[in-house]
Amino acid sequence: MALMDFIKKQFIDVIEWTEDSDGTLAWRFPMADMEIQNGAVLVVRESQMAVFVNEGQVADVFGPGTHKLTTQTLPVLTNLKNWDKLFQSPFKSDVYFFSTRQQLDQKWGTSQPITIRDKDFGAVRLRAFGNYAYRITDPKAFYTEVSGTRPAYPVGDLEGQLRGLVLQNISNAIAGSGVPFLDLAANQVMFADALTKELTPVFERLGLKVESMTVQNLSLPEDLQKILDQKIGMGMVGNDMGKFMQYQTAQAIPKFAEGSGSGGGGIAGDAMGLGAGVALGQVMAQNLAAGLQGSGNAPQPHAAAVAAAPAAGVKAEDVMATLEKLGELKSKGILTQEEFDSKKAELLKKLV
Repeated sequence: MALMDFIKKQFIDVIEWTEDSDGTLAWRFPMADMEIQNGAVLVVRESQMAVFVNEGQVADVFGPGTHKLTTQTLPVLTNLKNWDKLFQSPFKSDVYFFSTRQQLDQKWGTSQPITIRDKDFGAVRLRAFGNYAYRITDPKAFYTEVSGTRPAYPVGDLEGQLRGLVLQNISNAIAGSGVPFLDLAANQVMFADALTKELTPVFERLGLKVESMTVQNLSLPEDLQKILDQKIGMGMVGNDMGKFMQYQTAQAIPKFAEGSGSGGGGIAGDAMGLGAGVALGQVMAQNLAAGLQGSGNAPQPHAAAVAAAPAAGVKAEDVMATLEKLGELKSKGILTQEEFDSKKAELLKKLV
């Protein structure tokens, strides 16, 4: 009886992996000193693949199903072991199982803003995060490039590497898509598709396939977001500088009231507020002159003086502060050179 028990322990009749827990990508069947019995059964479940490895060299790969192990079902291993006829004795070989299920909800994200080229803005620093799913499709490549001879290879050991590949290819994905940043931000599915296309060959080299990619958020740093908001504001008024200054004036009026209510220090400290104040005076003067001309009465000397009063009352330091602020807007791409020169000429006339 003891002899029979010994024999049963030495030979393997059934090779299978029940995969009793999540998070394992590869698992080696524990052989110890045992050998595989001639005619043994290999059971590979629907979400698995199995690989026979002979002395470190990948031999036969099996997909889902129940396989009887013979020289016919192990052609590569038969060749490696130089079996010139049907083997009748047990043999030794490493057997690895690979999970082909989707590995879902893998997180990715930029810890710091990354710089990308954009045809609208030149260069943009952005933050993004989302998740993705992948699966093993080529167990031979995965064994060779990633898991190797380890008894088990968990998902967590690959997480950092894959996240790094995603971040590394964000810039290439956006540049390769040829889609402006604003369009990508408005269509995150388009961005995810561009990123998936860029990652596909990279993952394939590891024996993996990207099954899905989602972009949950795409944003700019706060300072760039403010500039973008101003750019959008100009676009809404058709890039008309006069209308944009009227818009800025309307935005600055509450600040004027707040500044005067708290002691009057707010206006001088806000360069945009000064620019808006100058524009407000200009608009009022133009409206007054237009009203006088429309009534058919020639402007009286005192009326002309009233109309010119806002311009005459402009301080040189206020004009210079406004010019400096307009210069910043031009350097950031919000104003064109022509718009800046036009406004500069208008402001300098007020000092004459």
